[in-house]
Amino acid sequence: MSTKPSIAVLPHALHIPGINKLVGKSVVLASGSPRRKEILQIFGLSPQVVPSSFAEDIDPMSFEDIHEYPVATATHKAVEVYERLVRADPENGPDLVIGADTVVLTHAQPISSDVAYSELPAVNQEILEKPMSKADNLRMLQDLNGSVCEVVTGVSLVFPILTSPGYSIRPLEERSLVYFSDNAPSLLRAYVDSGEGLDRAGGFAIQGLGGLLIRKIEGDYHNVVGFPAASFFRFLDLLVEEDDDFLEV
Repeated sequence: MSTKPSIAVLPHALHIPGINKLVGKSVVLASGSPRRKEILQIFGLSPQVVPSSFAEDIDPMSFEDIHEYPVATATHKAVEVYERLVRADPENGPDLVIGADTVVLTHAQPISSDVAYSELPAVNQEILEKPMSKADNLRMLQDLNGSVCEVVTGVSLVFPILTSPGYSIRPLEERSLVYFSDNAPSLLRAYVDSGEGLDRAGGFAIQGLGGLLIRKIEGDYHNVVGFPAASFFRFLDLLVEEDDDFLEV
């Protein structure tokens, strides 16, 4: 059992099983994303930030289900950081490493307003990467305008166990649909000129100026920003319930 001091759990955190289990533990976020750190802090968790050096060069086309792609990337990120920290200090490795990866995907369109997106048949979805330029950002937003995209975040938890290879991996994924308004061309151009979307997958930031482009979302708002906090903390509660030895190695 780890005895390393930690201030990962903040005073305003709710006293639920998963969070209580993290008191006094060494918790690491394998991501340099300020948005992910901010989301976790909202709910009372302030992990040490150690960005992963994983190259993120997995071929998305190698997955039969594209939703597995961000989960795989998140896992590689978390494992890389965990192994690096253990090599640096074998006696004081982290108790929990959190990896995450968010992608934006195209989504099928219903043939009428009476058809729910959840009822649509499976379709080939394409990943919407970060725009290469303002012109590319405008093209991307024009394609999304009046339409919908899917935001998928893969989260992977890595923690020590006594058996080989010395750690366990527990993944989860969260999906949200983002509905774009039928925005005026002048609004799309103004948003592109702001430059906010250039560093965002899909070319928009819902938590910023990009929120003006959005009509509604279906699912977890924080997932669209970059980290599915509600699912993450429910998952922690489940791990505590299922395994008395969770985080006790």
